[in-house]
Parts: sequence; C-alpha cells; structure tokens
Amino acid sequence: MVVEVKRVSPLSGHTNSMFLDISAEQIEEWNKPPSQRRYIQEIFPNLNEDEREFIMTGYTVADWKAMHG
Repeated sequence: MVVEVKRVSPLSGHTNSMFLDISAEQIEEWNKPPSQRRYIQEIFPNLNEDEREFIMTGYTVADWKAMHG
C-alpha cells in the first residue's frame, strides 16, 4: 500500500510529503513509544536511508544538501 507521509522540515519549516510503500501495521508500530517498538530499519526494511530519515526527522535530501553541501 502506498501512503503519503507528511513532515515539517526542521530546516525550512515547510511541509513536505513522500509517497512510501508501507503498511498500516508498520505505521502502527512506528507510532508506539520508542521503548515498545523495534528500530526503524527493522520496521521499514523496504525503505532506504533517506526515506527512513524523513519519517524520523522530517529532513529531506535537499535539506541535508543545504546543510552539508
């Protein structure tokens, strides 16, 4: 299932979105308190680092390039 995930960039303050191939069960687990869930790479093994970073922090690839060149 493809889900639109929206996050606010801590760098720009803009709301960005990504369409990610994730399930309702994965979302449900991610929304649990950190002490009650697995690591993000275990919950979303099908996503790449940039997609997982977006879920965790809201930073986009463009944000990282702006911050680190």
